[in-house]
Amino acid sequence: MSDSFKTGRPPSAYLRRMTPRFDLIGIVVSDMAASLAFYRRLGLDIPADADSAPHVEAALPGGTRIAWDTEEVVRSFDPGWTPPSSGDRVGLCFLCDSPAEVDSVYDALVGAGYRGHLKPWDATWGQRYAVVLDPDGCGVSLFANAS
Repeated sequence: MSDSFKTGRPPSAYLRRMTPRFDLIGIVVSDMAASLAFYRRLGLDIPADADSAPHVEAALPGGTRIAWDTEEVVRSFDPGWTPPSSGDRVGLCFLCDSPAEVDSVYDALVGAGYRGHLKPWDATWGQRYAVVLDPDGCGVSLFANAS
């Protein structure tokens, strides 16, 4: 008889695996009111009284949340944190209903004083695409299927 019973399957409690689920997108901001104003223009439902809060959250369609924290909040638990010096590491992308809406949203944001990064263009992958920078310089993509 083998000794496999000694090294057999672990108890069932060990078989359960953690299953983290994607729940929140976090953005660190230097000016909460300016950042929230930008994202409100993109249609996010953010209470007006949130502008002076150090941490703000909003629900997105589908249950995911988006949150903003001031640089001071981040430094409160990570004293050595400094803002990134270059490069977008995470991109936020907003689906528009049509190519024309990509153009109009881009124009409205740039007209409101936000920095355009890439003017609307017809991308080779079949979408109308544009990129605007939020107040902290994060690229925010606007896109729609070209047809």
